[in-house]
Amino acid sequence: MNASLMQPVMNNTRWRELQTAMNELKSVQTLWRTRCLENGFISAWDGEWFYHFSQGCYTDIEWVEIKVEGESEREIVLSRLKKIHVPGEVTEHGFKVFSYIPAGQTVDYL
Repeated sequence: MNASLMQPVMNNTRWRELQTAMNELKSVQTLWRTRCLENGFISAWDGEWFYHFSQGCYTDIEWVEIKVEGESEREIVLSRLKKIHVPGEVTEHGFKVFSYIPAGQTVDYL
C-alpha cells in the first residue's frame, strides 16, 4: 500500500512498551514477524524481542504479527497487550498490532 495513504497509530515509545512487555514474558515464547510499510516485505518469524525487534528502528513497520501456541498463551499475551492498550486485532494464530492504518479508517485497541 502507498505509505502516503497511511496514518500512524503507534510511535517509538509505544513500540518500546510492546517490545518490553513481550520480552518480559518468561513463561511464553512468542514469535513475531513484521510487514514493511514501504515495500510490503514480510519478515521471517523471530522469537527474539530484545535485540532483533528494534533493529532498524520502528518507522518502517506497518504491523507486527504475534504468534502464540494454545489458549493459555493466547490469554497471557492478550492480557499484556490489553495492559499497554495497543491498536490491533485478534487473529487465528495470535494477534496483529498496527503501526499504520489506511487514512480515514479507524482501528480497535486491544
